[in-house]
Amino acid sequence: MSASLCEEGAYKIAAPENKQAIKPNEEERLVDQQQDKAGRWSKQLAFVGYGATIGSAIPAGYCVGVMNSPAEFMRDWCNQTLIERYDWELGEMGINVLWSTIVSIFLVGGAIGSLTGAKVANRFGRRSSFLYCGVIFIISAMLFYTCRMLRSVETLIIARFLAGLASGLTTACLPMYLSEVAPLSMRGVLGVFCPMGLTAGVVIAQVFSLRSVFGNADQWHIAISLYIVLVLVCYAPMNYYLESPKWLYIMKGDKVTARQQLEKLRGNVSENAINREISEMEAEANVKNQVSSYTAILSDPKLRLPLIIVCAYQGGQQLSGINAIFFYSVSIFLKAGLSATAAEWTNLGAGSLNLLISLFGPYLMARFNRRPLFLFSTFFSGVFLMAFAVLLYFIDYVSWFAMGCIACIFLYIFFFQFGLGPIPFFIGSELFEVAPRPAAMSLGSLSSWACNFTVGMLFPTLQEVWGSLVFIPFSVVCILLFLLTKRYLPETKGRDPSQVVKLVANGFKSNIHEGK
Repeated sequence: MSASLCEEGAYKIAAPENKQAIKPNEEERLVDQQQDKAGRWSKQLAFVGYGATIGSAIPAGYCVGVMNSPAEFMRDWCNQTLIERYDWELGEMGINVLWSTIVSIFLVGGAIGSLTGAKVANRFGRRSSFLYCGVIFIISAMLFYTCRMLRSVETLIIARFLAGLASGLTTACLPMYLSEVAPLSMRGVLGVFCPMGLTAGVVIAQVFSLRSVFGNADQWHIAISLYIVLVLVCYAPMNYYLESPKWLYIMKGDKVTARQQLEKLRGNVSENAINREISEMEAEANVKNQVSSYTAILSDPKLRLPLIIVCAYQGGQQLSGINAIFFYSVSIFLKAGLSATAAEWTNLGAGSLNLLISLFGPYLMARFNRRPLFLFSTFFSGVFLMAFAVLLYFIDYVSWFAMGCIACIFLYIFFFQFGLGPIPFFIGSELFEVAPRPAAMSLGSLSSWACNFTVGMLFPTLQEVWGSLVFIPFSVVCILLFLLTKRYLPETKGRDPSQVVKLVANGFKSNIHEGK
């Protein structure tokens, strides 16, 4: 490993001129550090990473994307059910209000799940938080499947709320769980598993909710509940999911169990490597007056800047227009001259591109620093959103602008997944130490769900008033995130949170490049 190519914040190991002069224990230490730098997968770590992602993140994404295609049939069923059970014949406005309630109650559940995530994660543990998500997902799926049999719109609404609750817990707790079980050099790699799972869930939902599959008048209840298969498969071996060693050591003070869990997660590594991680936990556990409650974190000036970054990143991700783009893409494809069927499949292609690029997330997080990735992503996402708004505004005047709009959509999705998509989900785990981390990441998740709700409620109205210019504010959000990152985000890759905390402790007067 060349010392001149070491990334910022990582261990810098200079190759000695006289290798014979190195003591055996020092040479072993250097080898251990090189192993940490390269990262390593153990069977247990892979099981936890992939199992937790497939069992919770993919179902959360599935619930986000499954309602679009069968919406027409579900609305008709709701109307017919209310007529038969209560003799309520809703007009068009009444059906729109009811459907908006069914859709938005998922976001309300997500916000509540995000807020409770910190308390659950601190009190019961990161692993238990993940397991609770599975239980709630199973209950919601059972209600989704039976609501049609029971002819109960109320059951459908409750199921949507519970699915949102589980999804909120997932986005608040899963990135934290994965980042804490990962070695330092692989923290970003596992950190992107949650957004990658969410993206995969949306695409899987788009496939199974096609009218030619399950998204039709007779089988929509199967489409909206099918994620239960993934949950049951991944949660069956629940005893093999290990608890976060950091939570056991720092929050519970159970040093013996923490070491046992750490040894299982790391697999075949030297005793020195284990001891070094234990020493880092001990140093963090000895820090006095670590805050952990919402009130304490919100009032602590040293935590104000990192908290603003976490909330701005998670909320800004939703305000960057990704959901609005997917909402609007079908009509753009239709304007480009595609048939309704072709537009539906092209929309699926856009979702598939979103998933494909997200699969490169682990490589990108392992290879590149956070700051340049996020700067690169926000800048070009803002550029192509602005170009999309302009081309869409003049789409009826120039024939090729329709295809230009499609190109801008695909390019925006491409650059979104380089940083704006994955980094907000785990940046809190790199900016905060163990004690305040759950509350900070829960507030960030709450910001995400609140902004998602805002976009969902306001976008149709603003689109009607502003037309294609509605995408300009999304572009501005991307540029504001670019400026926030440029000035206030320290490089977190390869650094322990205790090092990063010092760089942002002075709030907006912080020198994030100190110690370079």
